[in-house]
Amino acid sequence: MQRQYNPLQFAARIAVDDRERSSGVAEALSRRPGVNITTRRLSLGDYEVDDTLIVERKTLADFAVSVLDGRLFRQVSRLARDHEVRSCLILEGTAERYPRLAIPTPAFQGAIITVTLVFGVPVLRSATADETADLIVYAARQLQRRAALPSRRMGAKGGSLRRTQLLLLQAVPMVGPMRAEALLETLGVPSQIANTDAGTLAEVNGIGPTIAASIHRVMHQDAGENAEPPGCD
Repeated sequence: MQRQYNPLQFAARIAVDDRERSSGVAEALSRRPGVNITTRRLSLGDYEVDDTLIVERKTLADFAVSVLDGRLFRQVSRLARDHEVRSCLILEGTAERYPRLAIPTPAFQGAIITVTLVFGVPVLRSATADETADLIVYAARQLQRRAALPSRRMGAKGGSLRRTQLLLLQAVPMVGPMRAEALLETLGVPSQIANTDAGTLAEVNGIGPTIAASIHRVMHQDAGENAEPPGCD
C-alpha cells in the first residue's frame, strides 16, 4: 500500500553545515515545527534535507564575489554531478540591502542563467534568513508529498536511474528536459533511442527533423571524423 502523506505529522531532518551557524537560517529553522536540526561539516552544500535535497545558500554579495573568483561554478558543477539527490541554490537578499555588488547586473544575471540553464540547478530567491528557512521547509514538505505519490513510470528501476537516463539524453545538443522525457516516454531506454532511425526520431513530440539529425549524428558518428559539432550551423 502506498504511504500516505500527512501534513499534520510533518517531520524533517536537516543537517546544517557548521560554517552556516552564524547566518541566522539555522536558528530560524530550529523554530519551525517538526524540524530536527543537526550541525556538522557537509562535503556538499550548506543544508542537507532528509538525505534527498542539497541546498546551497548565498547572499547577493557572496554570489557576486563567487562569480569573480570562480567558486560559484565549481560548487554548482559538483551539485549538478550528484545524481542521487536533488539540489538547488537559494539566493538571499534584496537590492536595498546590497545596493552595490562586485559585478555589473548583466554579469550577475548571466551567472544565474548559467546556473539554471547550463548546469540545471534551480535558483530560488529569498529576502531574509527567515524566508530562506521557510523555503527549505516548503521544499521538504513538497518532496515528502511527492515521495508519497504513486510513481507513474519509475517502477522498480528507481528515480536515480531515470534521472541518469534523462541527463544522458540532455547531453545531446538541443535536447532539454522536456524533449528527453518525450524520447524516453515514446521510445523507451537510451539504447532503443540510439538504434532508432532519424525519420522515426523526428516523429517524437517536440523533436522534428533537425534535432532528430543531431541525435542520430551523436549516436552514430565517429568523434574523430572531421565534422562540425552537432547543432552548429
